Amino acid sequence: MPVSVLDSLLFRDMFGTREMRLLFEERAFLERCIETETALARAQAKVGLIPTEAAAQITASCALDKLDFERLRKETEIVGYPILPLVRQLSEMSGKAGGYIHWGATTQDIMDTAVVLQCRAALAQLESRLADLRQHLRTLGRRHLTTVTAGRTHLQHALPITFGYRVAVWLSAFERHAQRFAQLKERVLRVQFGGAAGTLASLGKPENGLATRAALGAELGLLVPDITWHVARDGFCETIQLLALIGGSLGKIALDVMMMASSEFQEVAEPFVPERGASSTMPQKRNPISCELILAGARMLRERASLMLDAMVQDFERATGPWHLEWSAVPESFVLAAGALYQANFMLSGLSVDPRKMQKNLNITGGLIVAEAVMMGLAPALGRQEAHDVVYEACRLAIEQEKPLFDVLRTDNAITSRIGVDELRRLTDPLNYLGAATQMAEAVLSGSK
Repeated sequence: MPVSVLDSLLFRDMFGTREMRLLFEERAFLERCIETETALARAQAKVGLIPTEAAAQITASCALDKLDFERLRKETEIVGYPILPLVRQLSEMSGKAGGYIHWGATTQDIMDTAVVLQCRAALAQLESRLADLRQHLRTLGRRHLTTVTAGRTHLQHALPITFGYRVAVWLSAFERHAQRFAQLKERVLRVQFGGAAGTLASLGKPENGLATRAALGAELGLLVPDITWHVARDGFCETIQLLALIGGSLGKIALDVMMMASSEFQEVAEPFVPERGASSTMPQKRNPISCELILAGARMLRERASLMLDAMVQDFERATGPWHLEWSAVPESFVLAAGALYQANFMLSGLSVDPRKMQKNLNITGGLIVAEAVMMGLAPALGRQEAHDVVYEACRLAIEQEKPLFDVLRTDNAITSRIGVDELRRLTDPLNYLGAATQMAEAVLSGSK
């Protein structure tokens, strides 16, 4: 029975997606290992290290469906790694040509390259979901480009903003993540082939090993590194850090939406689906399930990112243990990232936004949200510090007397003698103190590709 939410019958589609799990399930990994072994045989035939007929026989004979999985499991437990037991079975499948399988390779060559192949497919999947997310954010931001809402700092009203501005800030992070995806591929989608200590000594002349590595990269459509990266794990580590960054950005959106959806705000709500977010005891509840799952995924991604940093610290030319951390962290991270993106796309594609509630909340402080506007309006006449003190006192009185800020300000001769009542009314209207919020939001929304 599954012991992880990623494999659980009940929870797996809440924390991940079937499509991503299929890329990283055990059979898929073994298939990528076989793909690497057969590609290696073809590469070595091309450079003249093994007979062409042997490479053809190996390619034609080796197949996942021919494996004895129970035998493979038992032998892997004994050996500690799956490649030696796998090579034994592949050799048996290939007959006389089997003697040329895994020629000059080491276990990590095959496993690392197999994981790179998995990562390539997984990154393509996530890029597609990331493109969907960016489009949902563009649509939402454009729809609410001028919808005024309360900007909040330290959970208190700060200044007026537009909801489109808030969404554009969300989007800006994912625009950068899209750039990071493109840059990442050049550093991580690299073939691994170095032999026992990475020197390719088992293939004789230096040109034999280097030519084989280049040919293997060509066979698999992977980049060819200048040097073996058995113990230089920054590529995989960077990949998982990026997934954790994406999780963090998704978590920021989820936290904002959860708080805006609270009973005290009621400014947004997740898409309505009958009984989604229902309580077993409170019929009125509509819990923000997608946001909760996104936040959980973001936190679990952070833990895997930390694990990958630990996995980077490896001794000499082959590590004594840290590599094993990747076997857990890499596939789990991709599944968690896919799940968080799925939940975010669902939530944002149908997010319910209530501009009237935003307007009502904007006014709950009776104009205090634009106190800075009044201060800056008075500053040329009083100086900034004196203007701050005058408006601070007016805010105190407005709170104590439960009056709108405008009503307190217009009774203060120190203020009205310097700016007229009409100008004061203009300064205390939140719609007139949006700064460059709309222009900045437009720049992000229109600049998205």
